[in-house]
Amino acid sequence: MRWSQGFLPTLRDDPADAEAASHRLLVRGGFIRQLGAGIYSVLPLGRRVLLKIERIIRQEMVGIGGQEFHLPALLPAELWKESGRWDEIGQEMFRLRDRREADLCLGMTHEEIFADLARNELRSYRELPQIWFQIQSKFRDEPRPKSGVLRTRQFTMKDSYSFDSTWEGLDRSFELHLEAYKRIFGRCGLETIAVEAWSGAMGGKESVEFQSFSEAGEDWAVTCPGCAYAANLEKAVSQVDAVEDPEDEAAPERFPTPGVHTIEELARFPGGAPAERQIKTLFYVVDGKPTLFLLRGDHDLSEVRAVDATGTANLRPGHPDEIQESLGASAGSLGAVGVDHLTVYADEALRGRRGMTTGANEDGFHLHHVDVARDLRSPHWVDLREVRRGDRCTKCGTELEVRRSIELGHIFKLGLRYSESMGVRVLNAEGQEVPVVMGSYGIGLERLMAAVVEAHHDENGICWPVSVAPWEAVVVPVKVTDDRQRSVAERLYGELQEAGVEVLLDDRDERAGVKFKDADLIGIPLRVVVGPRALAHGNVELFERAAASSSEVAIEQAASSVGEKIG
Repeated sequence: MRWSQGFLPTLRDDPADAEAASHRLLVRGGFIRQLGAGIYSVLPLGRRVLLKIERIIRQEMVGIGGQEFHLPALLPAELWKESGRWDEIGQEMFRLRDRREADLCLGMTHEEIFADLARNELRSYRELPQIWFQIQSKFRDEPRPKSGVLRTRQFTMKDSYSFDSTWEGLDRSFELHLEAYKRIFGRCGLETIAVEAWSGAMGGKESVEFQSFSEAGEDWAVTCPGCAYAANLEKAVSQVDAVEDPEDEAAPERFPTPGVHTIEELARFPGGAPAERQIKTLFYVVDGKPTLFLLRGDHDLSEVRAVDATGTANLRPGHPDEIQESLGASAGSLGAVGVDHLTVYADEALRGRRGMTTGANEDGFHLHHVDVARDLRSPHWVDLREVRRGDRCTKCGTELEVRRSIELGHIFKLGLRYSESMGVRVLNAEGQEVPVVMGSYGIGLERLMAAVVEAHHDENGICWPVSVAPWEAVVVPVKVTDDRQRSVAERLYGELQEAGVEVLLDDRDERAGVKFKDADLIGIPLRVVVGPRALAHGNVELFERAAASSSEVAIEQAASSVGEKIG
């Protein structure tokens, strides 16, 4: 392609609302444009990159026996009601009604639709295993879309589904995807780590996320330097450092704490208590019912664990009026001592604690000398706390590391979650009907593109790996009006095309500095510069974008040199 004939709308300045490098550079480089909150148009440059990513994914999926489908994005509610997810999934799902008042949704994932196909088409264990996949648009009404295409409301996903007759078959399908994902991300130029993950609304017994460490990420990966343990923050577990309690047998004692509303304020208050000796009381509404969650004062609640504990995703923090009506105090003075009219969940780190301090359910007052076993009325003991940096690994005792990361892919062992609810069954070798054992596997393509930019950029722009670059090389005559430069540039452009190199010719009548800046910004891996100084010796300059290094090669060898470098 010739630059003068293409649509490559590069920008000089960063978009005002961009924080992540990928957001800044994909907009400035002319890869994407924002249409609305979390909604982006992909321009020709971005489309070329996404097609490269699609090709890699498609090759690897076909390589493990995958067969490609293309299913509707507009889906009938009946299938989601069959699986139970119509009511389980909250506002993330786009719902609508057609002119006949039938309920529909925009697909955020396709388990139900593939399960429906399987139950209507598969009859015998002899037809299994199957791996079905598609590359299709998905829709999620994200509450806080941000960071460009790292978190959007419409995106492209590769979603695949495995169907097996046994649990051992599921294990094989899961392992095939695990290894395929490693190859996909590696071919895209990314280092990733596979971590244990929470399955959430997808269901199933086990799942693994692929994370790429990045300060632009909205996820957190917990890893142990001493062993192989790795999990996302939602799933991670750790040892709790023991706290020595006093031999305190005194009854709870109310004491005034005017102006104290937080754990930190109580820790600083004269006569207060350090955070590890406080009980943090959080008021939530769970399925419409007031509920208390209790943790050690220096620990934070994991809402994912709260969902696991309560068995529902329908929970939210209570409003001030709800808190006042239920306990007679505001949020900074709450406690569970003597509370028997609300459901109470207590974190395991509080079990057996004595001499604790908590709110008295009266504004401006707290309680000393709280004995958890004696003074709390039969709480549900569960794991509620979120792992922190410096906690110790449950396997080897080493201090855990917690790092920001981008979730690139997620694979699930769904098991019988959809087979049982939707009747996906086949006949086994004995002629008996058995449920099909399913797996589900996803990769977000736009997010993967952005993650590559986060990992491969510098102060001048993007440094695409060759495998996903919009073009592999660009030929840049310093002065296009110079007959000699233009002639050599055209020659090399033709030779590279004949050699199968994806090449762009910058034939614009622009200053050399403008051309170089644009080439650096959009990140083409190799730049062939046709300029007067090198031409005087029968050479051209070959510039490698990622290494920011250049060398001179003879004009006759330029095309072959480019071919060697791109492999």
